[in-house]
Amino acid sequence: MIGLLHPGQMGAAIGAQLTAAGHEVLWLRTGRSSASERRAAAAGLRGVDTLEELLASRVVISVCPPAFAEDVAKDVAALGFSGIYGDANAISPHRMIRIAGLLETVVDGSIIGPPPGADRHARFYLSGPDDAVGAVAELFAGAAAIRVSDLGRRIGDASALKMAYGSYNKASHALAAVSHALAERYGVGEALRDVAAEDGGALGRFNRLPSVAARAWRWGPEMREAAETFASVGLPSDLAGAAAEVFRRWDADKDSTDLDVADVLRHLHADD
Repeated sequence: MIGLLHPGQMGAAIGAQLTAAGHEVLWLRTGRSSASERRAAAAGLRGVDTLEELLASRVVISVCPPAFAEDVAKDVAALGFSGIYGDANAISPHRMIRIAGLLETVVDGSIIGPPPGADRHARFYLSGPDDAVGAVAELFAGAAAIRVSDLGRRIGDASALKMAYGSYNKASHALAAVSHALAERYGVGEALRDVAAEDGGALGRFNRLPSVAARAWRWGPEMREAAETFASVGLPSDLAGAAAEVFRRWDADKDSTDLDVADVLRHLHADD
């Protein structure tokens, strides 16, 4: 039995892979939205009403927005959980190390890629104690759309990988967005789009910007985590911090499904 804490789109997809692999997966439905209920039902998760019920699981995996990662771990620790706690959140290595100090056995996890499904695959990188990493990896042995990799024994390494990859991936979308917004303001947007059509990177994915804006409320906190991580090892943190500010300007577009590109570019301007 596996406990899955606060499954959003990514968490529900991870849960679906675990149920497809033959595991019973619990989730805490108290206080969650109807959208969460629908995702959990589609993933085959079994809802419970209290954290105590969920913590009857041998392994608990946390997949939540970065800002809540420590609070979730503290709630679990307060109830004396002694199983394996897998933190798969996009947080800095330093925060991951703090979380590891709260609980008896912790695995540092990093999910890279889209929510896994029939035609989408994700990678799940793990670091931490041998036995615990092995136990978590074994759970995903039958998960067709997830590839698990062991990064070694050190807590923080999986989180560092997430910060390194995520900062590049997400900051590239932020830079593309402000570049298109600038071009539109000066009336040369179509020319930039023509140039970008030959670009295989984020600049050429103009029509995906509404999707980025809808997810920016999650990406902004991740970029602040990345900025902290860069600064902690003496690297420039300004790029990640600027990306976080770009995403903050889309806060009002959270989970919107009816945006167009003109809307999201306009929302980036301070005078909007």
